[in-house]
Order: sequence, then structure tokens, then C-alpha cells
Amino acid sequence: MKSYQITVLVMAIGLAVGILYLVRRDHIYIRQGLFWIVVAVLSLALGAWPTAIDYIGETLGVAYPPTLLFLVAIIVLMLKGLLGDIALTRLRRDMRRLNQRIALLEAEPENRGRTAETRDAVGIRQAKLPE
Repeated sequence: MKSYQITVLVMAIGLAVGILYLVRRDHIYIRQGLFWIVVAVLSLALGAWPTAIDYIGETLGVAYPPTLLFLVAIIVLMLKGLLGDIALTRLRRDMRRLNQRIALLEAEPENRGRTAETRDAVGIRQAKLPE
């Protein structure tokens, strides 16, 4: 085994252990942790079998197979960023809606008092229900 293979294997194992630690401590959700575990496993596989990227590159007709790794990494990270933006937008929308609901609920007692004052001023009395 060559030194770069050992380095990639150690990095992949370190990443997997770090992600599992973060999931266990509830610092990262399982859904996001699963993505990074897959990245660690793929890194581990490519570290163990570096000829796999050469074979895939030759099959796809790529002149220099390591560039295929960079292309795939860029595409995956762009998709991860897009999914992160979608989730952030959804959270902000939900937070705005919740804030609006809270504002409506907090304003309700004030409106009840105003309507009672308005009814009293007009002379309308509410019928009391028997207890």
C-alpha cells in the first residue's frame, strides 16, 4: 500500500468516526450525517482501491481520471448546497408563519376587550349562560 492510500484511508476513517460522534451527540441530524457517512465510505473505497477511479475514468472516456473525482465532488457539493438552501428557505418560511400566528394569538385578548367595549358602548349585552 502506498503512502497516499494510507493517508486517504486514515482521513476517511477519521471522517466517519467524527460524523458518528456528531450524530451521537445530536450536533447533526441523521439525515445530514448519512450524507457524510456515504462520503466517508466512498473515500474509504477509493483509498483502498485507487485503480477503481482509473477504470471508471477509462470507461467514461476521461483523459485524466483524477479530474473525474473533482468533477463529481463539485457536482455533489453544489447539490448539497442547493438542498441546504431549500431546507433553510423552508425553515425561514415556517418561522415567519409561526411568528404571524403568535402575533395573532397575542392580539386576540386585546380584540376581545375592544369588541366588549364596543358592544357596551352600543348597548348590546351578551346573554349569560346558566352555569
